[in-house]
Amino acid sequence: MVLNTFEQHFGQLDDQRQSAKITYPLFDILFVTLCAVIAGAEGWKDIKEYAEGHLDWFQKHGFLPSGIPVDDTIARVIARIKPEQFNQCFVKWMQSINQLSKGDIIAIDGKTLRGSYDREDRRSTLHMVNAFACKNKMVIGQVSTDAKSNEITAIPELLKLLDIKGALVSIDAMGCQKDIANTIIKQKADYLLALKGNQKSLHNAVEDMFKDFRSSESTHLNIEKNRNRYEARSYQILDGKKLAKQFPEWAKLSTIGIRMGYRQEKGKAPSLEYRYYISSATLTDEQFAEAVRDHWAIENSLHWVLDVTINEDDCQIYKDNGAENWGILRQTALNMLRKEKTKVSIPTKRKRAWMKTAFLEKVLTSGSTDVDKS
Repeated sequence: MVLNTFEQHFGQLDDQRQSAKITYPLFDILFVTLCAVIAGAEGWKDIKEYAEGHLDWFQKHGFLPSGIPVDDTIARVIARIKPEQFNQCFVKWMQSINQLSKGDIIAIDGKTLRGSYDREDRRSTLHMVNAFACKNKMVIGQVSTDAKSNEITAIPELLKLLDIKGALVSIDAMGCQKDIANTIIKQKADYLLALKGNQKSLHNAVEDMFKDFRSSESTHLNIEKNRNRYEARSYQILDGKKLAKQFPEWAKLSTIGIRMGYRQEKGKAPSLEYRYYISSATLTDEQFAEAVRDHWAIENSLHWVLDVTINEDDCQIYKDNGAENWGILRQTALNMLRKEKTKVSIPTKRKRAWMKTAFLEKVLTSGSTDVDKS
């Protein structure tokens, strides 16, 4: 079984306990917790149950030599890990196993952990900002923020953790900020930012440049029929260099784009929507359309999966750093499950990992070439 890559990046976490009172090593508890989350654990008792069911396997590989800690011990140890350090370990681990190619799309978006509301001191729910490599469907980083409005300050912090050189970073309208664009350019990447009224002057200028597109009757449409609804989309880009002279504060503005979306659903009035974008990359219509579509992968392939498949919103863990650290564990588990190439669903993989340690080993070894810890 392969463990060295994971231990290399997570084995140096600071243990907040008094060294004289440690019976169960931090890395043992962390590794057992990760295995249980991969296999479908949704709480501290589930982790203990998983460890009890596979104790021989864990001890065979050098873990839990003193037996299994109670679930309160597991909860206390995981919840006391510093999330900032834990997240840095996660980011470095992902950089070691997930190599970006030039032009790859990194989508950044926020998600609220609805079950993380602290019942004792009435803090708001935890809000995470995620970076998602769309091509490989892998989370490559995340940071927490106290409220959705603070995404503007959290996004630059997240970007600085990541190696995004050569990538195209896609962010929705909340992230359409000059400082964020500058951060991306300084890290030798390009941006694709959705544009709305929060940048009123720039939005109005871009909207005016596409007035011929909006009035054209020959616009090429991609039409889709999904059950009881029809959807049509069209994309167009224009050279943004002239606009860049008018708005020099936007670093290396090169392309502006429009997405038209038409939707007609049975029993409802049809809707027509225009969305505008700015980018530092020189894009064709096809590249722009692909990038806009790929951005929504963070909703469909990450946030939806976390909610529906991994039941993130139902998780009631909230004490100390428990909610944030569970979020990192869930995303670590999801990445590893996706790395494993068996062509079955994520829920099926989790069930197999719960029942069979042989399948768990396949998940743990996917994407790595190191030697066994034992």
